[in-house]
Amino acid sequence: MSATTLPTLTVKDLTTDQDVRWCPGCGDYSILAQMKKALASLGVPREKIVFVSGIGCSSRFPYYMNTYGFHTIHGRAPTIATGLKMAQPDLQVWVVTGDGDGLSIGGNHLLHVIRRNVDVKILLFNNEIYGLTKGQYSPTSRLGTRTKSSPQGSIDNPIRPLSVAIAAEATFVARTIDVDVNHMVTVLQRAAAHKGTAFVEIYQNCKIFNDGVFDYVTDKSIKSDNLLYLEHGKPLVYGKDRNKGIRLNGLDPEAVELGNGIAVDDLLHHNESAKEPSLAYLLSRMVHPEFPECVGVFRAVRKPTYEELVQEQIVKAIKAKGPGKIEDLFRSEDQWTVE
Repeated sequence: MSATTLPTLTVKDLTTDQDVRWCPGCGDYSILAQMKKALASLGVPREKIVFVSGIGCSSRFPYYMNTYGFHTIHGRAPTIATGLKMAQPDLQVWVVTGDGDGLSIGGNHLLHVIRRNVDVKILLFNNEIYGLTKGQYSPTSRLGTRTKSSPQGSIDNPIRPLSVAIAAEATFVARTIDVDVNHMVTVLQRAAAHKGTAFVEIYQNCKIFNDGVFDYVTDKSIKSDNLLYLEHGKPLVYGKDRNKGIRLNGLDPEAVELGNGIAVDDLLHHNESAKEPSLAYLLSRMVHPEFPECVGVFRAVRKPTYEELVQEQIVKAIKAKGPGKIEDLFRSEDQWTVE
């Protein structure tokens, strides 16, 4: 194969011999299938792809992808992925995490990999529950959620993953849904192509412990009135008859019906490449039932990545001081002899 020829991968090439061990009906099966489709279309060789996960149902993902992978420790996948990307910047690194793994014990690690803009792709499976440990409420569980650990209903204010990512200045932020397979493939392809941290939240149904929590955006009979597909440069229109939209009332979003003096031009238009992330943040705060929930790309901007900035510092240091020797570093200042 010539240096310019892209490898041809199939879904079968990316499938391992491991038995997939998720509960029947779990949304993770769909995410796995769409991930294979997305990667097969990219022309990236398997030896250049790595999946890094923490702990949880989602974190079994590396076993099922015929690429390199690390099943690491609870909440620390972003840290492992950062080190890997710094050591091997030519790799395409994916972090697979869940709402518990990524936003509870791993919240601090997730926040800092995003703000640094390390060139990794983060998939956060959000089922609003702890599945692996048998159904406790998670950081994204809604107020009033009754579980084994909150029998009277959760009183914790839920974290909104996309709001956290945007507040941390994520350069690519998107959301998709486990059963919306074509949309998911497109979002994953765009995340893969992005240079910098790409954060993708995936609504994922837990059949056993939180079944149906996202029915309002997956049930074909009602989802069109509860779901808004973001399109760059297009007005925020939704509804079965495409007769509803979102406009700004001062600094507040407002769901309106078209007609009676309200036109499409009055609606908010989506701009995923805006330098200022305030409108993307506003969209991430819109929740059912007051608003339709948005899916698609909220933000996609280009900024220097962490590894690019580190490499610049290395080049400057070598230019100023020479390549250096590790022995000289050991014998440099900040050392002393204990008599």
